[in-house]
Amino acid sequence: VSQSSGGRAPGIRICSPSCPSTMSPGEKLDPLPDTFILQPPVFHPVVPYVTTIFGGLRAGKMVVLQGAVPLNARRFQVDFQCGCSLHPRPDIAIHFNPRFHTTKPHVICNTLRGGRWQAEARWPHLALQKGASFLILFLFGNEEMKVSVNGQHFLHYRYQLPLSRVDTLGIYGDILVTAVGFLNISPFAEGGSEYPVGHEVPCSRALPQGLWPGQVIIVRALVLPEPKDFTLSLLDEAAHVPVTLRASFADRTLAWVSRWGRKKLILAPFLFYPQRFFEVLLLCQEGELKLALSGQGVGATSLGQQALERLRELRISGSVQLYCVHY
Repeated sequence: VSQSSGGRAPGIRICSPSCPSTMSPGEKLDPLPDTFILQPPVFHPVVPYVTTIFGGLRAGKMVVLQGAVPLNARRFQVDFQCGCSLHPRPDIAIHFNPRFHTTKPHVICNTLRGGRWQAEARWPHLALQKGASFLILFLFGNEEMKVSVNGQHFLHYRYQLPLSRVDTLGIYGDILVTAVGFLNISPFAEGGSEYPVGHEVPCSRALPQGLWPGQVIIVRALVLPEPKDFTLSLLDEAAHVPVTLRASFADRTLAWVSRWGRKKLILAPFLFYPQRFFEVLLLCQEGELKLALSGQGVGATSLGQQALERLRELRISGSVQLYCVHY
């Protein structure tokens, strides 16, 4: 696998460790063609790291992983998963697992199907070294994945599950990640679209059974060119709004807003940029909602379990084009 300068998407930067993980308020983003809108790269994620792959995987897509192997590393893994549930464990279409703690370091690739590992494939002569940085490219073809390390082809692995089922990337173990990028080999190819047609905003979705521990709400959207705000509200049976998540583009703040209008600022980098995708993930746990933005956990808000069970509507509004509402 190799990557030429013509294959890199505009607006994608794979940075050195000194590259900042957030943008300055005055920084401009390169525009992307309408037919080639990528999810943004992620810089310096904390491992273990799990994120949705917007649009899923298909032939012609590439995932770029830049980082370093710690001196005391034993093993790490990069999993291309069919979902992100904890119980039951999701199928793993591609399990890429370098191991450093054996007499002869090597890489294992495998597939987890229905909770059972399939026959593993092993590659000796590991092209990764403890204490060294790396650039790994995962290139997805019609029938197999190819992997290069620091510009040199390393292995190929034939799919045992349909690539179309893969929608989640998981990174675990002894690895320091500088950047994760998502791109296409030929970003300017005619025809096709990275994302489905968007939903109209404001948007309302019924929650007939309320929210229960373990339930996840996922919202994916594109910020419009001149945004004002974005709100995600949860309404109860009496049409009251116990909680709203509000992003204000004017002062670049994110906050929980209570039923009585009280604001609780969320102390996290502001990740909503014009003409860029974002993902909001709300995980319902006992009496609270945990929040993750574009794969980064940013805290929780407490409501009480009874209040969560009484919720009956999810409402989304603001300066966004909505692409996915899943719960």
